[in-house]
Amino acid sequence: MLMAVLDADRALLHDRPGLLILADKGYVSQDLDRYLADRGVRLLRPAYRNRTPHPAQHLLKPVRQLIESVNATLKSQLDLELHGGRTIEGVAARAAQRLLALTAAIWHHRATGQSTTRSLIAYDH
Repeated sequence: MLMAVLDADRALLHDRPGLLILADKGYVSQDLDRYLADRGVRLLRPAYRNRTPHPAQHLLKPVRQLIESVNATLKSQLDLELHGGRTIEGVAARAAQRLLALTAAIWHHRATGQSTTRSLIAYDH
């Protein structure tokens, strides 16, 4: 799938020389490695137990935690799995609407000087 995306939009690679892509363990393929190397793209993924870890592998854990946190927020607080959109445009509009509402809630929380700036439980309903 990654190769298809990069083939479909060639500007993704052209506009980003030396691109580094972070991935999970599922992106293990000699074909993929060769494809990315031919295009000057580096792929950083967790090493399997029987492979030598990449020197920057320690950077993956915090990034993956951030991604999982965002995904959990999108699924739980914003109900994006139950979006109700019937078209791509409808799904995009509903996702944007919820993200903008969450952004406004965060801004309001900070602008009013709330003591705990990370808690969004009040905006969960």
